[in-house]
Amino acid sequence: MSAVYINSASCISVQDTLNENILQNLTPRNSSNIIKAIEPNYKEFIPPAMIRRMSKTVKMSSVASNYALKEAGIEQPDAIIVGTGMGCSQDSEKFLKNVIDNHEEFLTPTFFIQSTHNTVAGQIALGLQCHAYNFTYVNTSSSLEFSLLDAQLQINDGEAENVLVGSTDEQTDRTMELYCLNNTIKKETDLPVDYLNSTTSGVIWGEGASFFVVGKNKTENSYARLKNIQISNKVELNEVKDFIQNFLAQNNLSHNDIDAVILGFSGDAKSDMYYTKAMDLFPDSAQLYYKHLSGEFNTASGFSTFIACHILKEQQIPEIMMINTEKKESVKNILIYNHLGGDDHSLVLLEKA
Repeated sequence: MSAVYINSASCISVQDTLNENILQNLTPRNSSNIIKAIEPNYKEFIPPAMIRRMSKTVKMSSVASNYALKEAGIEQPDAIIVGTGMGCSQDSEKFLKNVIDNHEEFLTPTFFIQSTHNTVAGQIALGLQCHAYNFTYVNTSSSLEFSLLDAQLQINDGEAENVLVGSTDEQTDRTMELYCLNNTIKKETDLPVDYLNSTTSGVIWGEGASFFVVGKNKTENSYARLKNIQISNKVELNEVKDFIQNFLAQNNLSHNDIDAVILGFSGDAKSDMYYTKAMDLFPDSAQLYYKHLSGEFNTASGFSTFIACHILKEQQIPEIMMINTEKKESVKNILIYNHLGGDDHSLVLLEKA
């Protein structure tokens, strides 16, 4: 499959990622177990009457996609593809509460219509009046990777030249309560978290939206070349090295060719062992981690892809992300390895454009 180019990247996250000097202004967020995204002033982008009816994930995605399209200089993409793990969970909760409160009678369809996972992609298309291919992937932590893979296929098959690809997830009060009850989220007593040496279970939960314009042709503003993606639902601990090495071999690379590897250390002692195994393969690469900056959530890899794009474009690695002391004069190849709780493993290979 031919490589494609990431020609723009925008992100709303728990960092101030919509502003300038992103790599210089990253700050760790490890002392609260639930961290919220820094939201822009939506009135600048969305009519006030519409804002009231939109859930947080739709609002974040509308603004992030707006930034991505503007940066790429594209008014109408040839396809819109969005990945999400939880979809519009705020409206899902409202709908279910309505069902219970009204004893399953006299329900208004609004919350149900707005609660479906494909609402985000649909609202972006409505805003743009775009009638092109519109698709949503719901594959927990590999939702963005499936979306990027689809975009690559669309471009390779000649179906599209510029594709808007995004990932988005929001927090909701009830879901966060349930995550605390089943120990998905760290206990207050386990804070602050030492991500690289954690001995406790659970994660710090974040949220955000990341959007990219993936194109057939390289432009002056291109961030990176999306070379390849590998996704596997299950990988045993003793298979991690083979999983990565086979992927590199498919792309005619060895571990020495990877200048930086970005690992999804989440602070969950058990599932982070996968990343510790992966580190052994890259002694001479810059080893980086990122979830102390973004929190863990279904599409946290959107944040890492966004940061990787900036590292490749600006040719600098933020100190705050470094695990080892390996410094690279120039960064050509970046490998991103991510999973959620030990399931849905993904590898994304990016090359300097």
